[in-house]
Amino acid sequence: MNTSINPAPLRKINMNYQNTLEFAIEADSNDQLKTYRDQFYFPMFNDREVVYFTGNSLGLQPKTTQDSIVDELEDWATFGVEGHFHARNPWFSYHELLNEKTAKLVGALPSEVVMMNQLTVNLHLLMVSFYRPTKQRYKILCEAKAFPSDQYALQSQVKFHGFDINDALIEVAPREGEYTIRHEDIYAAIEKNKNELALVLIGGVNYFSGQVFDMKAITEAGHKAGAVVGFDLAHAAGNLKLQLHDWNLDFAAWCSYKYLNAGPGSVAGAFVHERHHNSTELPLFAGWWGHDKTERFKMEREFKPMKSVERWQMSNAPILSMAAYKASLAIFDEVSMDALIEKSHSLTGYLEFVVEEINKKLKAEGKELLQIITPKENRGCQLSIIAHGKGKDLFNQLMAQGVILDWREPNVIRCAPVPLYNSYEDVFRFGEVLSSLL
Repeated sequence: MNTSINPAPLRKINMNYQNTLEFAIEADSNDQLKTYRDQFYFPMFNDREVVYFTGNSLGLQPKTTQDSIVDELEDWATFGVEGHFHARNPWFSYHELLNEKTAKLVGALPSEVVMMNQLTVNLHLLMVSFYRPTKQRYKILCEAKAFPSDQYALQSQVKFHGFDINDALIEVAPREGEYTIRHEDIYAAIEKNKNELALVLIGGVNYFSGQVFDMKAITEAGHKAGAVVGFDLAHAAGNLKLQLHDWNLDFAAWCSYKYLNAGPGSVAGAFVHERHHNSTELPLFAGWWGHDKTERFKMEREFKPMKSVERWQMSNAPILSMAAYKASLAIFDEVSMDALIEKSHSLTGYLEFVVEEINKKLKAEGKELLQIITPKENRGCQLSIIAHGKGKDLFNQLMAQGVILDWREPNVIRCAPVPLYNSYEDVFRFGEVLSSLL
């Protein structure tokens, strides 16, 4: 049965927010997604569910995950190796069960997405194909303070090809005194280096600040300069409305353990635009799972790539982690990203309101204020907050009160009220604890 929620067109939320428990309870009662909270396990603190605002690091476990994994364990016990063909969900084609719903989630064609490996592995494999430096074109443009794993991957790719990272890596940073990157500075850097630029690779959402980048416009600017454009969507998949195909990205990769709730270290995703699927010029690191599936078990000597993103696969599917992802993916497919985005705008707006209400009290008392550095007009559900004069001590005190957040050096507390399972009452409780500590 199709129970997808079809909300009204997305609009700017104009709720009359109030920092009261009564408002939060009423808002939750009117929330069209409220029943989905009960489909997830919450950690407990003093016999009460924690305020869990760290789905941007590790999503909560859907209650269907265990059954999904147990199905595969039972089939392994029953069939042994024959589970590849006789399991309820045959393992040799298991990844194909995920393609259509994943494509819908990220705005792609089913042939353009595949679940495989982990995020940084996928970035490396895709750069094997899409970072093809020459003596003239060899530079990579990225955002400064990208997630460290991305930085390490980019640095190692540059070094592997024999270039100096201080010359070949262009890092666009916030201006002095600012915390986010101006898009005009990205476009200016692309234009300035257009004759030497081989690749633009940026995070769709900056993990530190929570800033969302205009992926469509950056892709257009990169292509105009003659560069290939890819994105790390670790903090975007399941958090933003994505249109990877229509935005014309060359490639992208993402993890599934954050907003997609597939469990720690679970299988990652990859996107390659269909225009690259039949290219005979793109090199890749081949493995037998990227071989033409109609001939895969003939064990032929010569590699014959699939005519889809599946050609970038190397090894057979990690069934147990895919089973966990499959359980969460079913929830996303039922809810729809439009409904999630609408609630995300409202819920994150409420968190912002509560923080500003606390700031009014702090200002009246002559105390240092909380500073939200995530831009209002370019964000998902994450707010990055600097507590001037408090630092990690405040974070530790919040955690000790059952408020689960994320700390990033040197001074940022990241809060992510995930619309799939967080509530307005969670936000109110967070505000109560934060206010009491300040």
